[in-house]
Amino acid sequence: MSLEIRKLDSGSKDFREQLMAILAFEASEDEAIDRAAASILADVRQRGDAAVLEYTNTFDRLSATHMTALEIPRAERKAALDSLPAARRAALQHAADRVRAYHERQKKECGSDGFIFTEADGTVLGQKVTPLDKVGIYVPGGKAAYPSSVLMNAIPAKVAGVGEIIMVVPTPEGVKNPLVLAAAEMAGVDRVFTIGGAQAVGALAYGTASIPQVDKIVGPGNAYVAAAKRRVFGIVGIDMIAGPSEILVLADGSTDPDWVAMDLFSQAEHDELAQSILVCPDADYLSRVQASVNQLLDDMPRKDVIRISLTNRGAMIKVRDMNEACEIANLIAAEHLEISAEHPQQWADRIRHAGAMFLGRYSSESLGDYCAGPNHVLPTSRTARFSSPLGVYDFQKRSSVIHVSQSGAQTLGKVAAELAYGEGLPAHARSAEMRLK
Repeated sequence: MSLEIRKLDSGSKDFREQLMAILAFEASEDEAIDRAAASILADVRQRGDAAVLEYTNTFDRLSATHMTALEIPRAERKAALDSLPAARRAALQHAADRVRAYHERQKKECGSDGFIFTEADGTVLGQKVTPLDKVGIYVPGGKAAYPSSVLMNAIPAKVAGVGEIIMVVPTPEGVKNPLVLAAAEMAGVDRVFTIGGAQAVGALAYGTASIPQVDKIVGPGNAYVAAAKRRVFGIVGIDMIAGPSEILVLADGSTDPDWVAMDLFSQAEHDELAQSILVCPDADYLSRVQASVNQLLDDMPRKDVIRISLTNRGAMIKVRDMNEACEIANLIAAEHLEISAEHPQQWADRIRHAGAMFLGRYSSESLGDYCAGPNHVLPTSRTARFSSPLGVYDFQKRSSVIHVSQSGAQTLGKVAAELAYGEGLPAHARSAEMRLK
């Protein structure tokens, strides 16, 4: 059965309305899910380990009698790493090395130690950068295993200098994935608990007798995890609320259409809500990619998921030229943006909003998911307009440094006092004035 992806034309009078309708996605805020998450969080906050144990046994079909059974010891993680086939271990190590090297460069470029400068009157101003003490990493489990998610979340935290990394990963029916445990060991995770869902978020946010309270929770999860992360924000920091995966391909028609079709599949296979969009000025090329989609689809193990995703949320957009394609890309602000063109940099220079950009026909998005180096935790659902990929900076905080000299206090004190009186805060004013000669 052939699959027909929705076709749009930028020249249509109602093009923008059609496009925005396709892009529209509200991260699941189902009231029942939100209420359930709130109830679980409240219970974990009140009963701690007992609640975490109860929910984990129920949801993951376990029969643990004590929290110690839900923590994976370091020796087991090391054994998992040592047991990997040589090729698999080498691939994991290569990916980890590249992710670490990229984030080490990121730390250096960001100025890991902050800055300091002295003004003419001797006043010293600056900024001190310090890592977070404890970070919680949520790694999805169940339907699939995501060792790449472990690397992408744990390595930048480690590079930033985070004191302790606590990882939680659900293990339904007690099945542990060796590659996930190996990745945790390779990335330097300190402790791993086999818990998931809202109860894991609650345990990390509030702390229990067995699980330390963290300063920030990062990592993707299902709707219950997302709802819980929203509710604990403010008690702890969070990275972002991730929506379905998405890819936008800007093509000039020079790339093998089979390659582009498979790139569209690479995101569509995540789940039925994932989004794959192709933008091109060449109508004939769009038709060739459509033909490739139908030719290749039946060989995909996850073809049913791909079919639903491309039918419901996919699109092929005919544009006037590549300049207009870039304008549309900035409107979409995609999580993953492939510029599959002869001279990709000239178009990349026009892009303002994208989670990650993949330039040239050889830069498949899948390389970024696993081993290119830059982080694969990216803003979705158009949030790339104001958000950034996960990075070293997400695991650091900045403190302002103000060391006012006696001379500087004479100038600044008068200014501060004048403004404080104007705001009706006389104690502020007097505090500054007392230091005047």
